[in-house]
Amino acid sequence: MLKLARFLGKFKKQVIFGPVFKLIEAVFELIVPLIMARMIDVGITSKDVPYVTAMGLFMLLLGVLGIASSVVCQRFAAEASQGFGTELRSAMFLHINRLSHAQTEKFGVSSLTTRLISDVNTLQLAVAMLIRLVVRAPFLAVGAVIMAFFIDRQLSVVFLVSIPIIAVILFVIMKKTVPFYRRIQERLDRLSLLTGESLSGARVIRAFSRRQSVRERFAEASDALCESALSAGRLSSLLNPLTYLVMNAAILAILWFGGIRVSMGELTTGEVIAFVNYMIQILFALIVIANLVALFTRASASAVRVGEVLDEMPGVMGGGVLPRDGGDAVVAFDRVNFSYGEGELALKEITFTVKRGEKIGVIGTTGSGKTTLMNLIPRFYDATGGSVSVCGTDVRALNIKALRKRVGLAGQRPELFGGTIRDNLKIANPDADDIQIKNALDIAAASEFVDKLPDKYDHVVARGGMNLSGGQKQRLCIARAVLARPDILILDDATSALDRVTEAALWRRLFARIGNTAVFVVSQRVHSVRDADKIIVLAEGEVAGMGSHEALYDGCEEYRSICISQEVGK
Repeated sequence: MLKLARFLGKFKKQVIFGPVFKLIEAVFELIVPLIMARMIDVGITSKDVPYVTAMGLFMLLLGVLGIASSVVCQRFAAEASQGFGTELRSAMFLHINRLSHAQTEKFGVSSLTTRLISDVNTLQLAVAMLIRLVVRAPFLAVGAVIMAFFIDRQLSVVFLVSIPIIAVILFVIMKKTVPFYRRIQERLDRLSLLTGESLSGARVIRAFSRRQSVRERFAEASDALCESALSAGRLSSLLNPLTYLVMNAAILAILWFGGIRVSMGELTTGEVIAFVNYMIQILFALIVIANLVALFTRASASAVRVGEVLDEMPGVMGGGVLPRDGGDAVVAFDRVNFSYGEGELALKEITFTVKRGEKIGVIGTTGSGKTTLMNLIPRFYDATGGSVSVCGTDVRALNIKALRKRVGLAGQRPELFGGTIRDNLKIANPDADDIQIKNALDIAAASEFVDKLPDKYDHVVARGGMNLSGGQKQRLCIARAVLARPDILILDDATSALDRVTEAALWRRLFARIGNTAVFVVSQRVHSVRDADKIIVLAEGEVAGMGSHEALYDGCEEYRSICISQEVGK
C-alpha cells in the first residue's frame, strides 16, 4: 500500500491535520473518566450541587470541543479519501489505455474493470479510516492504560494481561483472512466476466436456448464467490466475540478486585468507576482496531491487484520522432515476423511496400493473419522480428499519437458509442464541420440512410449502436475513419454486413475521392479486393502471392482456389 501513497500528495494537509484533530478528541475522552470520578468522590459523596454542576458543565464543554474536532477530522478524511480515489482511478485509467493489446488481454477486461472500481473503492475507504481511526484507536487504548496506572498500579495489571491476549487474537485472524480476501477479488473478476458475456450475448443465448447453462455457470461462479466471502466472514466474525469475551472478563476482574480495594479503603468508588470507563474505552478502541484489521486486510489485497496494473510497463513504448511527409513509400514491411507470446509465429517473413494512393487488397482464409498484419501498422502490437516502417521511419521510433493520427481504421466489429452520429464521427476529427461530415458520409455510402433520419447528424446512437443495423454501423465506422483524413486507411473486413450493390457503390466513391491515401482493404471475399492495385494473399501467416487479380489467378494456387470457391472468374 505504501507504493500508492504518492496519490495522497495533493492532500498532505488533510492527512496530517485530520489525525491531529482526532487526537484532540481522544484526549478529551480520556479526561472525562477522571472528571466523573471527581464528581462521584467529591461532589456526590458530599452532596455539593454547585461542584457537580460545574463538573457537569466542564464535561459538556469537553464534549462540544470533541464533536467539533471530530467534524473537522471527518471533513479532512472525506476530502483526502475521495481525492485519493479520484487520483488513483484516473491514473489507472490512463495507464490501462497506454498498455498494449497483449497486456490488456493478459489481465482481461473484467479484471481491469473490477480493479478500477471495486479495488479502488476499498482503498478509498481504507484511506478514510486511516485518517479517522488508525491514530485515534491505538492512542485511546494506550492512553487509557496510562491513565489507569496513574489511578492505581495494582489494578492496572488487569489491563496488562488482557491487551496482549487481544493483540494475539488480532494477529492470528488477520494472518488467516488475507488469502481469502485475495481469492474474493479473483472470483469477483470471474463473476464480472460471466455477467458481461451474458448481457452482451443475450440474443445468442436466447436464440440457442442456452439460458439454463448460462444460469448454471453464473450460479457456480456466484457460489464460489459466496464460499470465499463466507470463509473470510467466519474468521472475521470471531474478532468481536473474542475481544468482548476478554474485555468483559477484564471488567469483571476490575469490579471484583476493585470492590475489595474499596472496602479496604485503598480505592474510592469514583476511581473504580473510572477504571471501568477506561476498560470500556479500551474495549471499543480494540473493536475498532479489529474492524480496521479486517478492512486493511482487504485493502492490502486490493493494493496488490492495483499495483500489478500500475507496475505493468507499457509494452508498446512511444518514440519521439514525428512521421515525415516526404517519399512515396508510406508503408513498408521488411521481413516481419510476429507471434502472440511464446507460441508459433502468426506472421512469417512478410515483406512488401505500399506507395501513396495505392489500393491494397489483403485476402486469405480464416486465421491466415490478415488482422494481425494490419495491427502492426498502428502499433497495436510490435513485430517480433523485422521492421514495419511508416513514411520511411520504423514505427517503433515514431511518436505513438502522431503515428495513429496518420492511420484511419474501421475494424471487423463496428464500435460505436452512446451519443449522436455527429459525436461518434467527430471522435476521429473533433474540428470537423458539417460539410466534412457530409463528405465522409457520402464516401461511406451512409448519407442515404442518415439523411432519412429525423435528426440526421444529431440522431442518438444507443450504446454499441444497438438501434442501428450491422451495415449502418459499418458504414458509420468507415465514415469516421475517412473523416480523420489519414495517410493510411485500413478497412479490416469493414463491409462484411453490406450487400454487393451498396459495397460496390462504397468502393467506387472511396477510390474516386480518397486522394493520395493508401487504402488497405482486408476481406475474405474476392469481389471486395479484385479491383485493388495490388492484392496480398496470406496463407498460414505467410505471403502466398502478391500482384493483380489476373496475375494471381494465373500464378497463385491459394488465390485461385479462393476465387473458384466463390465462383469468381479471371
